[in-house]
Amino acid sequence: MGLMDKLRGEFIDIVEWLDDSRDTIVWRFPRYDNEIKMGAKLVVRESQTAVFVNEGQVADAFTPGTYTLETQNLPILSTLRGWKYGFNSPFKAEVYFVNTRLFTDMKWGTQNPVIVRDPEFGMVRLRAFGAYAARVVDAPKLLRELVGTDPQFRTEEVQEYLRQMIVSRLGSALATAGIPMLDLAAQQQTIGSRIGAILSEDLAAVGLTIPTFIIENISVPPEVEAAMDKRTSMGVIGDVGRYAQFQAADAMRDAAQNPSGGAGTGAGLGAGFAIGQQMAGAMAGAMNPQQQHQQNTQGGSQTGSATTKCPKCGAANAGTPKFCNECGAKMEVTSDTVPCVKCGESLPAGAKFCNQCGAKQEKPKCPNCQAEAAPGAKFCNECGTKLDAGPTGQPAA
Repeated sequence: MGLMDKLRGEFIDIVEWLDDSRDTIVWRFPRYDNEIKMGAKLVVRESQTAVFVNEGQVADAFTPGTYTLETQNLPILSTLRGWKYGFNSPFKAEVYFVNTRLFTDMKWGTQNPVIVRDPEFGMVRLRAFGAYAARVVDAPKLLRELVGTDPQFRTEEVQEYLRQMIVSRLGSALATAGIPMLDLAAQQQTIGSRIGAILSEDLAAVGLTIPTFIIENISVPPEVEAAMDKRTSMGVIGDVGRYAQFQAADAMRDAAQNPSGGAGTGAGLGAGFAIGQQMAGAMAGAMNPQQQHQQNTQGGSQTGSATTKCPKCGAANAGTPKFCNECGAKMEVTSDTVPCVKCGESLPAGAKFCNQCGAKQEKPKCPNCQAEAAPGAKFCNECGTKLDAGPTGQPAA
């Protein structure tokens, strides 16, 4: 090998990076002791940015394209190295390729629950998890603030830093959202967009942005989930009284199907009778007042005092009123009533005293044959003798 070939091997002619990974954000070109030849080709592919660093100081940055390295397109590096009038000799500089594509495989989650105040349930502990996408928007800032001299900066090195920022912002976003816990599922997209915008503002100082932030799930502790499930079950059941009747009917059916005899059969029958009584009481209580009123007006009270049926509307009236309590029609004296011997008030047949004036009800006698006469009769039913009635309706003595 000649001297010129040896010198030519120490110079770098093409500077480029072919990314074969999915998690590398920054990659440093492996220059080692070789120098970059002035006039070499720099190839920056789509979703890449090339940054030149001279002795630890960030210099020029190149967007996608193919460049011939000269002093004209390396203005900052030329100033740092003192190339005021151009320089054609090889030079040493570090070249960092920054991946500017969208990194979509980023996950986040809350290790500890976030405590928020819910308007319906009070203080509630919430856990959440999801995914987000990150992108480099300012390569020089990223190199200065996060990468430093790392030759290969991966997503795992920045992921924990981003997760901590997300959790800190998530708590404040949920607390200030004013959304009830039961409505969080419907507002996850809105909350995610809000958190993504806040994170992008915070990460602008390090050259990153969060264009997409997704909340996959927001959950509560298991004991709160159990309480919510019970509440949901009660809402599905609806009428608790009807549900109790349904359970009672099932219990009676199970008791009837019990194949065991003796004490088991007796216990089943006893439980069945008790449940039957409970069902009867519940059904009686469920009867509305209108049905009870109709029952009273049609058949009258079973255990109360004597009633008089109205000849017009059929309503049952307590005692023997002169007018109906329901329709106001005049109550006619039927064959089941007799007038009072003193005041003429209608009384049930066989009454011994008047319930209006208190007079004792004695049947008048015929002065001729001494046969009992009906109260108010003008002639004897036995002999036809005229009966002289006194001022109270009784025959004269």
